[in-house]
Amino acid sequence: MRRLRNITITLEDDLAQWARIEAAKQDTSVSQLLAGILAERMSHQSDYERAMKRALARKPFLKLHGARLTREELHERRNLR
Repeated sequence: MRRLRNITITLEDDLAQWARIEAAKQDTSVSQLLAGILAERMSHQSDYERAMKRALARKPFLKLHGARLTREELHERRNLR
């Protein structure tokens, strides 16, 4: 079972009102609404970081004289033939 922690946040009145309305629309509490938003953001960030690591781990596929091509070199057609 996951351990839950209480935190306190301070919101401007209009943001707090919006959060209460959104939570009510989803039949949940503001706490659960914010926890869901934060969990989704954390998941997206983790997915991005994993994808970045995979991309950077790949071998370069286009090289010119043993070095990676610059953006300008990559878009020069004569270097690709």
